[in-house]
Amino acid sequence: MPTGANNNKKYTYVWVSLVILVFGIIFIPRIVDRLKSDSVVVNDRLANANTISDLSYIMNNGKKRKVPNFSFLNQDSVLISNKDYLGKVYVVEFFFTTCPTICPIMTQNLVTLQETFENEADFGVASFTINPRYDTPTVLKKYAVKHGISNPDWHLMTGEQSEIYDLANKGFYIMANEENEAPGGFEHSGAFALVDKEGYIRSRNDRFGNPIIYYRGTITEKQGVNDEGEVQQITSLKEDIKNLLAE
Repeated sequence: MPTGANNNKKYTYVWVSLVILVFGIIFIPRIVDRLKSDSVVVNDRLANANTISDLSYIMNNGKKRKVPNFSFLNQDSVLISNKDYLGKVYVVEFFFTTCPTICPIMTQNLVTLQETFENEADFGVASFTINPRYDTPTVLKKYAVKHGISNPDWHLMTGEQSEIYDLANKGFYIMANEENEAPGGFEHSGAFALVDKEGYIRSRNDRFGNPIIYYRGTITEKQGVNDEGEVQQITSLKEDIKNLLAE
């Protein structure tokens, strides 16, 4: 190989080395300082938190999904409709008072929300029984007293079973069925739906930017993770209720 070519290579190596050296002198201390101050980590966390906490509207055929019209008797034998919740942020569940499995946990989580937002006049809960033949207003009242339900906008409602099942399965897309083989004779989802002040169903987004739609109601904050590895979402629900109350 010609001597000139070798010299050119040497010069190239020298220049590359100088560039790397200069980069190290100028930029590495800055990166170290940022890492020491945790600014990189904090900024990443903030960006991620903002993405996750944005509350989406749930869309159906290009339209925002709104709570369907409903009208049922509550635990005080008062007729309650979706219009009574306008102007309030509220959580929706489907349950039954004799449920031997997930309902007690769901009620416990809702009581936790009640305590968290006890000073918020615009927070409520809508609980619909999927066993209305047994869960009369009197039974629902006893259930409310037993579990410390005191929020005046937490209505435990009963009515025609077919109407309640339509509301669950077709209105909220939350599964509810009578099933003799299921514990307690009924099978249903342990999901909570979150509704804003205008009656639209809302939720935060997952890490891919898609709405999670519903929140897990069957895992407590204290439990953290269930046996299937699913993480509790009550903390997230609290944050999102607070965001909607501020809208």
